[in-house]
Amino acid sequence: MNHEETVILTPHRLIAVLAAGTLLLAGCASQKGEPTTQFDFGPATPMASAPATPMALGAIVVSDATGSGALDNERMLYRLSYADALQARAYANSRWTATPLQMLTQRLRTRIAQAGAKVLTENDISTGTPIMRIDVDEFSHNFSGVAQSEGLVTLRASVFQGHMLVDQRSFTRSTPAGSADAAGGARALAASTDAIAADIVAWLGSLNLKRQ
Repeated sequence: MNHEETVILTPHRLIAVLAAGTLLLAGCASQKGEPTTQFDFGPATPMASAPATPMALGAIVVSDATGSGALDNERMLYRLSYADALQARAYANSRWTATPLQMLTQRLRTRIAQAGAKVLTENDISTGTPIMRIDVDEFSHNFSGVAQSEGLVTLRASVFQGHMLVDQRSFTRSTPAGSADAAGGARALAASTDAIAADIVAWLGSLNLKRQ
């Protein structure tokens, strides 16, 4: 004979199961109700790798960075690339103080100005002034392994002058995160953004732009 046990959900057992499920849902709801922590890039202190003397970059218009809708809000995104690289997730109780596109724009303007350029916006544009446009492809706390993550930033910069494309280049920087949480991701993304800013400054200095 087959002596397999059949589990019968008696009324008492059913109540216990429902109670456990209610407690689980309550726990998820309490996490959503926790205070939100906000992050930014921190102060733009002079970079150790900055040139000893300012570069003669002249004047340049740095347009507002553009990107996907996911980067046009204050959510902090992370990606479990080792499990599903196609899914971008958001930290539940952590936010940026501004959108990643806004923070990237401001940081790039600050770093380029620190390098000696006269940084203008599109409202200040004048005939012949070079214009740099930024398209952001990736800005996330990327988990390449269960215990390994980095702040990944990928963008494309295009410089125009007199309605002509002078040059275009893609930049990618990945900085290891010190911790596998939102705080670690924020610090790593700030470092990657500063590293890309330094790369862009060096690139701009190499272009044959007409100085304003």
